[in-house]
Amino acid sequence: MREQPKNNIAFKAIKAWRISASLYMIGLWLLIGTLAVLTYIFKFSYLYTGIAACIGIVFVFIFVYLIPKLRYKRWRYEIFEQEIYIQHGILIVTRTIIPMIRVQHVDTQQGPILKRYHLATVSISTAATTHEIPALLEEDASDMRDRISTLARVDEDDV
Repeated sequence: MREQPKNNIAFKAIKAWRISASLYMIGLWLLIGTLAVLTYIFKFSYLYTGIAACIGIVFVFIFVYLIPKLRYKRWRYEIFEQEIYIQHGILIVTRTIIPMIRVQHVDTQQGPILKRYHLATVSISTAATTHEIPALLEEDASDMRDRISTLARVDEDDV
């Protein structure tokens, strides 16, 4: 079996993923708050609200604190002249090899959270699917996009 890829994504990815997860958790807590208000108005048992609040606390710990750290530790990539090697996953680790000859185009993407931390995602498209390498430093993402584009073009010229 192959060794895992050597390159990590940017460490700031943890902060960006935590902010993104926190935004989703706000929605969860709005639902829990609605449940609490309905419980008060209709005089239901507070047991259900307590259970929902405990589940909310567990979800915040898992999705805001734990998963971003694990995602960062598992995300690896490496660019070779003939292929791109990507590894990701928390419970199920996926290792993908993308031949350069199959690359059709390469993009960089940047949402508001990634922009705040000067990060970008590189998106690699083939005929069948799109692969992403998330949360790279802007300069690294730009350099990688250009390098993959050049290597993919060279492969097509050699064929």
